[in-house]
Amino acid sequence: MTDRGGRRGWAVWIVGLPGSGKSTLARGVRDALAARGVDVVLLQMDERRKAYFPEPTYTAEEREAAYALFADEAAGLTREGRNVIMDGSAYRVSMRRYARGLIPCFAEIFVHCDLETAMAREAGRPAGQVMANLYRKALERRKTGRSFDGLGEVIGVDVPFEQDPEAEFVIDNTALSREKTLGKTLHFLDTWLANA
Repeated sequence: MTDRGGRRGWAVWIVGLPGSGKSTLARGVRDALAARGVDVVLLQMDERRKAYFPEPTYTAEEREAAYALFADEAAGLTREGRNVIMDGSAYRVSMRRYARGLIPCFAEIFVHCDLETAMAREAGRPAGQVMANLYRKALERRKTGRSFDGLGEVIGVDVPFEQDPEAEFVIDNTALSREKTLGKTLHFLDTWLANA
């Protein structure tokens, strides 16, 4: 099935470390596009994971399966002619390339942020869809061996984020304001979509 213009929808996956600003950016992009009248769906991994796995264990195997389901869901929406903003860390290149293989009109936006800044931002985030103080707990676990219920591998501490040289857009969000990050990303999207 395609949209009224006779083509499938597109998907953009915004990835990066926890605390990099990717979720704020994803919401900003969604809101800006919706204000222009663009039909866009925001899929957030932190929310969708609990739909895929109501009692998540956060094992490496479960994470792999969750990201595959996330990509499958986005691909299904694009086949219906919907446009999708995907918000999820997706620390392995293979996770994003799986989505790229499913979705003909796909772009990856990597929100780069140094680990120290990401840690500081994440420390100020209240508990919600994600456990609060991920980095602090992961570092304490590494140092003392203490376990935290529901704390899986933490990207940036336990596993590295794998950058994909094929990413369509990379933005360093370490020092930019939210407005500048959003403005630069929307400029990229406008250019990319004009050529898609």
